[in-house]
Amino acid sequence: MGQTSITSNPKEYLVKTYAGVLGKVIGVYLGRPIEGWTHERILSKLGPINYYLNEKFDLPLVVPDDDISATFAFARAASDHLCIDSLKIGRYWQDTVIKGKSVFRWGGNGVSAEHTAFLNLNKDIVPPFSGSKEMNGEAVAEQIGGQTFIDGFAMVAAGDPAAAADLAQAAASVSHDGEAVIAARLWAAMEAAAYLSKDIIHLLKEGLRCIPPDSLIANMVKDVHKWVKVDQDWQATRKRIADRFGYNKFKGLCPVIPNHAIMIMTVLYSSDNFDNAMCIVNTSGWGTSSNSGNVACLLGIMHGLDAFEGKYDWRGPIADQVLISSADGGYAINNAARIATDIVTAGRHYTDQNPLLPPKDGAQFHFTLPGSIQGFQAAKVGTLAAGWAKVRVVQDLNEKFRWRPGLSVHIGGLEMGTSNLDAIEITTPTFLPPNVHRLGPYELLAAPLVYPGQTIEAIVRGDDENTGYMRGRLVIRAYSPEDELQSFYSEPMVIFLDESVRLTWPLTPNFLSGWPIQAIGVSIYNEDPVGRLLDGKIWLDKVCWGGSPSLTLLPMDESVGRREFYKRSFISSADVFDMTADRFIVAQDVGQGLVTYGTRDWSDYRVVFRGFRINIGGPCGVAVRCMGLKRWWAVMFWYPASGNVWNAYPGLKRIVLGKNLDGDIYDGDSRPFDWQLDTPYDIDIRVKGLKYRVKIDDDITLRYNDGPSLPLFDYRAGGVGIVVETGSVFVDSIEILPL
Repeated sequence: MGQTSITSNPKEYLVKTYAGVLGKVIGVYLGRPIEGWTHERILSKLGPINYYLNEKFDLPLVVPDDDISATFAFARAASDHLCIDSLKIGRYWQDTVIKGKSVFRWGGNGVSAEHTAFLNLNKDIVPPFSGSKEMNGEAVAEQIGGQTFIDGFAMVAAGDPAAAADLAQAAASVSHDGEAVIAARLWAAMEAAAYLSKDIIHLLKEGLRCIPPDSLIANMVKDVHKWVKVDQDWQATRKRIADRFGYNKFKGLCPVIPNHAIMIMTVLYSSDNFDNAMCIVNTSGWGTSSNSGNVACLLGIMHGLDAFEGKYDWRGPIADQVLISSADGGYAINNAARIATDIVTAGRHYTDQNPLLPPKDGAQFHFTLPGSIQGFQAAKVGTLAAGWAKVRVVQDLNEKFRWRPGLSVHIGGLEMGTSNLDAIEITTPTFLPPNVHRLGPYELLAAPLVYPGQTIEAIVRGDDENTGYMRGRLVIRAYSPEDELQSFYSEPMVIFLDESVRLTWPLTPNFLSGWPIQAIGVSIYNEDPVGRLLDGKIWLDKVCWGGSPSLTLLPMDESVGRREFYKRSFISSADVFDMTADRFIVAQDVGQGLVTYGTRDWSDYRVVFRGFRINIGGPCGVAVRCMGLKRWWAVMFWYPASGNVWNAYPGLKRIVLGKNLDGDIYDGDSRPFDWQLDTPYDIDIRVKGLKYRVKIDDDITLRYNDGPSLPLFDYRAGGVGIVVETGSVFVDSIEILPL
């Protein structure tokens, strides 16, 4: 990929990408309740679609959806690989997708293009054959998904339509072929060009340059453009599309051509008005979630954040929140600012630019992008819940503090409570929400973001016009074994006028016995000595956490509670992951299963797997620095009859320390070891930088230094795991410690 124009202005690149991410999320959430509806059904049941429909259907607004999960999970391949092609993206699918659980709607082999392609990949049918018409048939290969999931790759190639089209083709051809791949090329080129132009005709010309002129997509675009000029009425043009390119003209489910025609029609009629575009693309029916997401992403890039400044509040109800279901549990509870930063980092990497400097010393929540609240929302708790205090949370610039960006919490009429539990709490989620069972057909796999042993920090500043002093403290919410959400607090501090206060909370090792932490934030309450109502603003400059985790993961049975959220804090691709009162159980019928715990934030640590024993099968083992299903370091118990890729030492049982890189195995160190089935072993692993040290029962030691090598191939961070190959293992406990 060559140099792009937009990366000469990183700030504009980041803000436009942020707007593109927001647009994608807004469009998907708007269209998803009526996905698959016809235009006629929409008009008869709902009328024109002007705003979010979740309340009409009694549904949550922020939910996992394949149009979001696949778009942003797969785009991470551009950060994790030095160069991108369809083979690498196909491998990234296998690293990210857990069959039947994550990313996609699993519609069936030969029914869903993505489901079918994933099965092909697992049979070693590599891209582009995995998505080809020859393998899967035209009806499956030319479904809509090829264009749906490419926005992230287009934003990586900002300002370079040809490079964006090539990346989109590499991504789309994993699961699609023919006109579906051509549609992906055209739309990605338009999105890349939108960084430099707001002229929709120019963007269409750029897109058309990147596709075959005799393709059905190219001819359809020309027809729709002609009809728009003649009709001057989108409903008349939509009727022409239905007559010429309707679903009845194509084989199979959700064909790409009719939906792409709706997208082209929408931007030709309303490229300069986001509200109108959302009405047109969603009222038109068919693949509303996909179409709306692509269109909204394009318009977000074109117009930046101004795109959303119309009649409707598109950003407020979402509050920047994004849910991504994949095997990378640390990327599940997400926000648009973080995703945009990751995309821009990848884009700058590919154009040989220096990486972005992380704002505010790398704080996870920094509030530096315009309007970005990164999931933080306010709630009144205790007796204040029924009170009349008003609270509003917005991102702003503090003009009295060097115009520093932050979260402005406007408070009006804050009463004295009966205790310090009567407060206003400003929190953001860090794990699964309590309503996880209402999130729709897509299972949300997630790891907590914050752990015992780490330190939470927030910088809070009182406005100089506040009518009195308030007190502030950090708050976390965590799930008990009974799955009840409970709140816990740090020591309070006075928030003085026009002064910054650093709230710090080192979570003790095994804090709450490892209960999953669902949310973190700040609690504000009134302790005015004369009981006045308090008015003013609290500035939240940043919220962050750091340090190594320190906790012991213990199995527990139903005698202590339902334990659903504790079990769901592990990510499992295994056929069976369960626990009794005294052991974790991992079993896999055929092939490899992996259970992981932790996130890519974990770098240097020590982990002790106690009572690890293999019941049957193998090779089996334990893993560290887990970055996905097929990217980790592991200590594997190997035996000659396994016939596995670890089979480098015929005739001997061994302990092997090795690296799995996208399914390719690299041996680091090994020793002969006559291990036995049904025999417990304690495995102690220390990882620091590129150095790995392993001890088995304080007897056998393995060491390896993973370098020098290509930087993106060094696993410098990631959680811990248990690996099972066609068999089963038990583990008594997992102790995670700082070095």
